[in-house]
Amino acid sequence: NGAAAGVSAQHSQCFAAWYSSVPGLKVVAPWSAEDAKGLMKAAIRDENPVVVLENELLYGTPFPLTDEAQDKDFVIPLGKAKIEKEGKDVSIVTFSKMVGYSLEVAKNLEAEGISVEVINLRTLRPLDREAIVNSVKKTNRLVTVEEGWPQCGIGAEIAA
Repeated sequence: NGAAAGVSAQHSQCFAAWYSSVPGLKVVAPWSAEDAKGLMKAAIRDENPVVVLENELLYGTPFPLTDEAQDKDFVIPLGKAKIEKEGKDVSIVTFSKMVGYSLEVAKNLEAEGISVEVINLRTLRPLDREAIVNSVKKTNRLVTVEEGWPQCGIGAEIAA
């Protein structure tokens, strides 16, 4: 899911919004190894159909695993976003590979005195609207970052 090298045309775009529009389908998009492990376990245990959208370009990226995530019973609840970085001036809401880019941007903006909150959605459907709303209530500003189309995407759904 998302741009990748050498995996054919059908694997070079983001299908997050398309899958998220399918009735009854839950959609997860992990960023880190912790996300992948916890969300996959939740997807397997869920009684409903779940699609896991992986970005192939993340396969070679090393991620630390917390002690909690290394536990054999570690599961991330579907529909629960994670605040990767707390901030007070602007909220960035993102998922999958774009989480890493958003954290880099947040670090650069911190150097300019701008405090950025980065929210990793992890699950696109159901969407953790509460986490988004609570963040925007705090910052009064929202930026969505995704690899998908600028119209009718996850960001457009959030903005609506």
